[in-house]
Amino acid sequence: MQAYRVLVVDDSAFMRKVFCDLIARDSEFVVAATAANGSEAVEAVRLHKPDVITMDLEMPEMNGLEAMKQIMRSCPTPVIMVSAVSDDGARDTINALQSGAFDFIRKPAGASSPDIETVGEQLLEKMRIAVLTRRTVVLRQTDPAKTDDSRSVLERPGKAAGGRRPKPSGKGGRRAGGTDNLPDGRIGAAGDGPSAMRGSIARPAGIIAHNPAGEQDRESSAPVGLAPAGDAAADPPRRSGKAKPSGTFRDLILIGTSTGGPRALLEVMSSLPGHLPAPVLIVQHMPPKFTRSLAQRLDAFSELTVVEAADGQRVHAGVAYLAPGGYHMKLAKDERGYFIQLTLDPPVGGHRPSVDVLFESCVPYAELRRHSVIMTGMGSDGVKGMKALNDSGGASAIAEAEETCVVYGMPRAAVEAGAAFRIVPLPRIASALAGAITS
Repeated sequence: MQAYRVLVVDDSAFMRKVFCDLIARDSEFVVAATAANGSEAVEAVRLHKPDVITMDLEMPEMNGLEAMKQIMRSCPTPVIMVSAVSDDGARDTINALQSGAFDFIRKPAGASSPDIETVGEQLLEKMRIAVLTRRTVVLRQTDPAKTDDSRSVLERPGKAAGGRRPKPSGKGGRRAGGTDNLPDGRIGAAGDGPSAMRGSIARPAGIIAHNPAGEQDRESSAPVGLAPAGDAAADPPRRSGKAKPSGTFRDLILIGTSTGGPRALLEVMSSLPGHLPAPVLIVQHMPPKFTRSLAQRLDAFSELTVVEAADGQRVHAGVAYLAPGGYHMKLAKDERGYFIQLTLDPPVGGHRPSVDVLFESCVPYAELRRHSVIMTGMGSDGVKGMKALNDSGGASAIAEAEETCVVYGMPRAAVEAGAAFRIVPLPRIASALAGAITS
C-alpha cells in the first residue's frame, strides 16, 4: 500500500528534523514536504496534497492557528497541532481544536528529551487515526455502495417510541417546510443550533427514537466528512447574566469524550439553556494544563457557568464541571449535599481522567435522574460506566451518531454493547438532554 503523505510544519529546522525522524520510524508514512511558517504550509498543501499535517502553533509570518484555518477553508486536511505546554499554548491549542484541528500533541523538549519516545508514539497513533478516519469518510461519501450501507449492523430501521415506525420525511430525514424531527420528539427549525459551530461539520437531520425494548433506531441521516471550519469558531463576546447556580436539583448530566471532544463540547455547551436545572459533569481526555483553557473557552460560549473542577467543590445546577487533566473526577455526597472528588488513582483503561470512573461514581445516587452521554473519541471508555448507570435506573443514555463523530470509537462501543438508549447527531444532543430533563 502506498504510504500516507505527511506535511511537517515548524519554524525550527531542528524540530522539523526531530519530527521527520519520528515519522520515518513507521513505513505507513512518508514526509512529503516541510514548511517553516504558516504561509509556506498553506502553499505546500496546495502543491503536495498531504494526507495529514503536523502544525506548530507559534511561528513567524503566519502562526499555526491561522494557517490551519486557511487550510480547512481551501483544502480540508487532518491537522495535528504541536503545542508548547504554556498558558498561551494551551489557549491557542483549544482554539485550534474547536476551529477544526483533528488533535494535538505536546512539543518535546528535543531529540534527547526523556519524553521523545512517548511523543513519537502518540504522534504516529494520532496520524494513523486521522488518515484512517478520513479514508473511511471519503469512501462513504464517494462510493454509492458505501453510502447506502454505511450504517452499523446494530443500526436497524426500527420503530419509534410507542411502536410505530416513523414515516419517511424526504432526503436526510428533513420534513417539508424546513423542519427537523428532534431526538426528544419535538419539531425544531431547520438548521437550528449554535452558529459558533456551523460549517465545521456536516449537519445531518435524522430521526432518533428509543424503543423501550432496548433497540437503537434511526432514520437516514447524511454522512459527515472533513469540512472547512472557516471563521465559525471566532471568539464571541463573553456571555453575561449567567443564571444563578442552585444547590437543589433532581437531574444530573454526565458527558464523556476524547478525540474531537473540544469541538463537540462547544456545540453542546453553547446550546444548553442557562436555566438548565441540572449540573453537568464532563470528562474530556486531555493532559494537565489544557483543561483549564478548555473550561474558560467553553464558559465564554455558554449560558451556563463552566469551570475546571476543584477537589471538594460543591455541585450546583446551572454549572458545568470539567475534570482537570491528570485527575479522576468523581461525584461524592455528604450531609450538606453533592461535591466533587478528585483523585490520583491509577489510570483506568490508560486514561486519567476516565469517563468510566466518573459514570460509576454516580451509580449509588439513584435519587437523581442521571443522563449519560458518550461523544466522539477512540476506544471504549465510558461504556462500562454507562451500563452500570442504566442498571441502577439511569434516566437516559445517549451515544453521538457516527455521522457527526470525528472518531466513531467510544460511541460505537456504547452502541454495540447495548449501553446507549439513543443515537443522536451532535447538533441535537443539547435539545435531547433539555427535553429529557423537562419531561
